[in-house]
Amino acid sequence: MAYVILSPCETEKAGECATVCPVDCIQEGQDQFYIDPDVCIDCGACVNVCPVDAIVEEYDLTEEQEPYLEKAEKFFGHI
Repeated sequence: MAYVILSPCETEKAGECATVCPVDCIQEGQDQFYIDPDVCIDCGACVNVCPVDAIVEEYDLTEEQEPYLEKAEKFFGHI
């Protein structure tokens, strides 16, 4: 399981999540930040600091949110 960054990040891009990540699995993309699902250790530190509540667990994604996991996988070259 991993965390996924959703649409609120597209307008905010605050970056606190990347700062607190203990395994450096969060990187800034052109339109938002992304979490590498293969590196994320599910600690939740990023969730606690996100000012726009844009980060959710992979298994809590709705059908409409699933493309954000696919975007992250593509960003990190996993698909």
